[in-house]
Amino acid sequence: MIEYVNVSKSYGEVHVLDDVSCSIPAGRTTVFIGPSGVGKSVMMKMIVGLERPDAGRVLVRGEEVARLGERALYRLRRRMGMLFQDGALFDSMTTGENVAFPIRRHTRLPEREIARVVAEKLDLVGMPGCEGKMPSELSGGMRKRVGLARAIALDPEIVLFDEPTSGLDPLTADAIDELIVSMQRRLGSTFVVISHDIPGTFRIADRIGVLFDTRLVAYGEREEIRRSADPLLVEFFSRTI
Repeated sequence: MIEYVNVSKSYGEVHVLDDVSCSIPAGRTTVFIGPSGVGKSVMMKMIVGLERPDAGRVLVRGEEVARLGERALYRLRRRMGMLFQDGALFDSMTTGENVAFPIRRHTRLPEREIARVVAEKLDLVGMPGCEGKMPSELSGGMRKRVGLARAIALDPEIVLFDEPTSGLDPLTADAIDELIVSMQRRLGSTFVVISHDIPGTFRIADRIGVLFDTRLVAYGEREEIRRSADPLLVEFFSRTI
């Protein structure tokens, strides 16, 4: 579904990514973890064309994102959903209006059908009947759930998650992890997650990529990464590095 081919990126003299290559399979959950500042968010932004590599290529469904024109990039982004760190809800809109926003922007569905889709997505994330609530009335975990409902409103092929459990207490974080797993199974979409949460990563990931010091130092199936004897991975997962 997504390929990084010898991708490098710098900002001035600060090197963020250096010769990163990997393939993200369709219909599975891939999680990228690593210390802050190693390029995880930059990799995600490249998928939607918000950043371009200095060298190398990023391909989505075989199309090189950096070479797409405005209309082609719009069509590509329409097939994606994104859950931001804080949910990124519009505070002036109700919960229902937030979920309806991408549907109204990208389709011509009648309002009755939009209301049906909104109710369906909110029910999927465990928030039935909350269309009339304002974001200020919601807890952090509830905002994440509504953000996920908005991210999947258009039934995207790819869903991107930026630190989905950051700022949440452990019990709420566990609930969000369980929601991600159940949503991926029900939707069959390709989920790409960036995270600092090591326990959560092993709960939700099919494949794991570990970024360290600008490079992708490990990439493989969850159990392969978990069982690795690489000293760097052992220290990182034990939080002793």
